[in-house]
Amino acid sequence: MTSASRQFALPKLYAVTDSRLSGLSHPAQVEALCSGGAELIQLREKSLGANEFYSQARCAIKIAQQFGARVLINDRVDIALAAGADGVHLGQTDLPPAVARRLLGPNSIIGFSTHDLQQARQATKLPIDYLAVGPIFTTDTKSDTAPVVGTAGLEVIRAALRELPIVAIGGINPSHAQQVFMAGADSIAMVSWLISDPSQIEERTRQFLSASSSQPQAR
Repeated sequence: MTSASRQFALPKLYAVTDSRLSGLSHPAQVEALCSGGAELIQLREKSLGANEFYSQARCAIKIAQQFGARVLINDRVDIALAAGADGVHLGQTDLPPAVARRLLGPNSIIGFSTHDLQQARQATKLPIDYLAVGPIFTTDTKSDTAPVVGTAGLEVIRAALRELPIVAIGGINPSHAQQVFMAGADSIAMVSWLISDPSQIEERTRQFLSASSSQPQAR
């Protein structure tokens, strides 16, 4: 684990883009999210070709920089490196975090997805900055999800991993937020509720951040 991982502070909202779900390009989503106050955004893309995704990522990163926000790329270390992203988010079957760290350098943000306590414990040995845990609830945004972790499972993982920041992901909306924060999440990843209505992205971002600013967290 790098020393950076112990110093990395996650914002309460971890926004995730999805061009098919929102109907908007990644730059358009990032502009709306940043206008609403998002500080950390993951670009997630499963259908565009590498060249088009790279072009959109570069544009989205420039927009985010104007707002002082940071952008991570889902899965694609090559796109993150080429586009000048702030880092990458990796899954269990992606490039190993140690290899990504060598390619991206010590200052890049690297996140890693886990789905149970065993995976989370193993992840503490990796050069990552934060852990994603999920799916917390049932989600429709991905078809290859692992079994639901639930808030009880999140509590167990939080108790075992006191220092590594945790992003909770999977089927979470504002009605669940307090429950998820109290179970030990430092940040909540939002996808469907946040971006499925493109006309509401900015307002919903602002709404969630306003509501979460006063919510207690278990640590």
